[in-house]
Amino acid sequence: MPDLQTAIRPHAGRRIVLTTFGSLGDLHPYLALALELRARGHDPVIATSEFYRQKIIAAGIGFAPVRPDRTLIDNDPRLLDQLLDLRRGPETMIRQILMPHLRDSYTDLAAAAAGADLVVSHCLTFAAPLVAERLGIAWASTVLAPSAFFSVYDPPVLAPAPFLSRLRFLGPAVYGPLFRRLCHRVHPWCEPWRRLRAELGLPPAGNPVFSGQHSPHCVLALYSAVLGAPQPDWPPHAAVTGFTFYDHDGSGGLEPGLEQFLDAGEPPLVFTLGSAAVMHPGAFYAQSAAAAALLGRRAVLLVGRDQRHWPAGLPPHVAAFEYAPYSALFPRACAIVHSGGIGTTAQALRAGRPMLVVPYAFDQPDNAERVVRLKIARSVSRHRYTPARAARELQYILGDPQYASRAAGVASRLEGECGAAAACLHLEALLA
Repeated sequence: MPDLQTAIRPHAGRRIVLTTFGSLGDLHPYLALALELRARGHDPVIATSEFYRQKIIAAGIGFAPVRPDRTLIDNDPRLLDQLLDLRRGPETMIRQILMPHLRDSYTDLAAAAAGADLVVSHCLTFAAPLVAERLGIAWASTVLAPSAFFSVYDPPVLAPAPFLSRLRFLGPAVYGPLFRRLCHRVHPWCEPWRRLRAELGLPPAGNPVFSGQHSPHCVLALYSAVLGAPQPDWPPHAAVTGFTFYDHDGSGGLEPGLEQFLDAGEPPLVFTLGSAAVMHPGAFYAQSAAAAALLGRRAVLLVGRDQRHWPAGLPPHVAAFEYAPYSALFPRACAIVHSGGIGTTAQALRAGRPMLVVPYAFDQPDNAERVVRLKIARSVSRHRYTPARAARELQYILGDPQYASRAAGVASRLEGECGAAAACLHLEALLA
């Protein structure tokens, strides 16, 4: 990576296409990055699901639709159930959603990137390296969470086999062979990607889920080194930037009812399942309300738009709301209970509040273990989450002031980071 202190910013107006796929946790970091790029005189465009068109345009950022659309998931409860399954989630995402639409993704992204100076990819946008290579455009890749590096020196908790985390201390001796075996298992999932590469006249390349997701020129870890420090087996030209924060919804802050609830008493517990698991919460919210009642604590439940998931007959001092910007709500909580998505975890870290993490799928078990290792959180399997268990874990966290003290210390470390600005410096250095 070039020396950023001496890198010369390229002339204003570079067209930069940022492409992503997933939930709001997969969109918000790129909105933050796009806004910073725009402030620096560039012309950013976010290429993603049609579902997010209005949100992106409302932020003043250019938009380009790329298939598949997120509604493919939202409209299929069976598919959503498989996605949020610890064992089946990654395979479902790749084999049933992304690879069947790879040609459409390529066509759409190639149109969006025509005339662009740079393509910035998310780890699930498998068409991005093909488009960049075929069109001769500079390419930078990003990861949102440490697990995406599959480092043998800092091995992630694998969602399909979380029990393997007990072998973490063995490091490369165990995880080197394990990741090679995992790569071999995933190889058939990516056959459509290899076929399309060949049809485009591109030479064979690494597995797009593993080494092939990383640009050879610029890899940006859009999270804080507090969560995961650089490792010897990271790809060349990789750098940790810090989190890129964005959580606006156009409302300008907390809704009046929530503001009044917060003002009416002591800081509450906050229960949320982010923007993915909230679509398939099971009994989480009813159990959480019961846990708050057992503790005699005030609580806020963020339950999403689907009225079917709103628990009935809430106890006194427990209130449910559709949505709230985490940056405004979390600092006013006493503790945060969430599913471990990287966006929610980042906001909880920045707020300096202790956590109870109930991971569902993908990177969430690994994110949970990382904040547990920081000694600012505890974690409970979603299948073992009950009112009594949640109340017991929260009582432990709230009864030990060291959890709050350590969480505040982590927040102070994040204060000195500006992930979006740091990422832009790396992108400008690549363009220069």
